[in-house]
Amino acid sequence: MYKSTLAITISAVLTGLAGCASRAELVGTAAGAAVGSAIGGSTVSTVAGGVVGYAAGKRYDEKRQR
Repeated sequence: MYKSTLAITISAVLTGLAGCASRAELVGTAAGAAVGSAIGGSTVSTVAGGVVGYAAGKRYDEKRQR
């Protein structure tokens, strides 16, 4: 059970990282996924953390371009 959960989590994180267009989005997604995993420990919390981190990285890029 643990191995399958770990494999799903890693797959979700890699899928999220593949969609990042900039370095800030990449760092935000990775950091968010790590924090989500540490706090919740489940696949859902890891994915949710990655989504929040991606949004933060995207917002950072938008502020820097103005």
